[in-house]
Amino acid sequence: MSLSRLLILVASLLLMAIGSSAQAHTRSESHSNWLIDQQLVRATITFPDKEAENITRGRRPSDQEVVSYLRPRLGVSANGAACRLTGPGRIVLAATGYRRSEFVFDCPSDKNLVLQFTAFFDLVPSHFDFAQIQFANGEVVEQLFTKDVTKFDLSESQGGKFKSAGFIDFVQMGIMHIFTGVDHMSFLLGLVLISRRLRDLVFVVSGFTLGHSLTLALAVTGIIRPHAQYIDALVALTIALVGVENIVVSLDRPTKLAFATGGFLLVMAFLSLFGVGLLPPALLFGAALFSAAYLLISGQLNESGRLRMVVTTVFGLIHGFGFAADLLEAKLPPQKLAEILFGFNIGVEVGQLTVVLTVTGLVWLVRRAGAATPRPITVDILASALVAEGLAWFVSRSFA
Repeated sequence: MSLSRLLILVASLLLMAIGSSAQAHTRSESHSNWLIDQQLVRATITFPDKEAENITRGRRPSDQEVVSYLRPRLGVSANGAACRLTGPGRIVLAATGYRRSEFVFDCPSDKNLVLQFTAFFDLVPSHFDFAQIQFANGEVVEQLFTKDVTKFDLSESQGGKFKSAGFIDFVQMGIMHIFTGVDHMSFLLGLVLISRRLRDLVFVVSGFTLGHSLTLALAVTGIIRPHAQYIDALVALTIALVGVENIVVSLDRPTKLAFATGGFLLVMAFLSLFGVGLLPPALLFGAALFSAAYLLISGQLNESGRLRMVVTTVFGLIHGFGFAADLLEAKLPPQKLAEILFGFNIGVEVGQLTVVLTVTGLVWLVRRAGAATPRPITVDILASALVAEGLAWFVSRSFA
């Protein structure tokens, strides 16, 4: 086996290994709200179910296990003295797909308060917590807790005002959504594979950007409320579809793969009619028709860059809801919504362009070095890995 073929094989195996171990979104986030009323501090921590499963290494933990994990990793001190927990902590009502815990601290004083958050960093070092600190006078401050920033000192105010998280912090959140989201990175790899020319790549990336920017704005502003569980499954389906499309174009055999993809989704829709699975039958039936029609059309067009721009816009709409899911649960302050949304979206763009340009640059360097395998071999191996990865996620998210 040549060196170039070995490198391609290693890359594909790594991709499949990542896919087999990743959860719904491998990015790791939580949202905390700290309500300060004189000497009492009420901390509420909200996080996706997948974060709770990280606590028990993949198993759904009990409420007691969640509380026991969080309790020693949250803290408040006043004038250097630790504040006392008024109770063991409890689980409170949260939206579907999320867990929420509440802890109340009674401090010896309301002076020089310091908040501490170290949860999840031992499980996922890239985890970050979007924190909102609310004061009795109505002031709200946003902060980001990370592995390197685990404390917020309320005594470090300037003229009685606290420095809140700003535009750059929200850009960072957007970048981390891409860099720590294996599913989104996998989809971007599929877009690079399907683009034979730079012009094609511009079309598909532009469509994806347009789509996710639109739904991210609609979802976060409350105009549309996505169902997080459905979106997770559809994101996985887009990865499988872009992988199948690469194979269809490479082999020039759209019919069998198109009908096989549509048939698979129709079987899932039929099972859903009898209560098997989490996705509604209408959604699966629509996905079956769309997938089969798209693969049939894309496999028979020579110049399909503009068509792919339309379809990747649809895919972008789905991914945009995925980006918005965690932001929605954060209950963003209306007065900062525009800044948060714009900064987050810029960060997503920076992240995805970095991924696309990096992969494209590596391909160019391999070709310049004369070590490239024939394009069909490269596409078939990596696209097959994408199909396996996307299909595994889609099934697990549809029946979990």
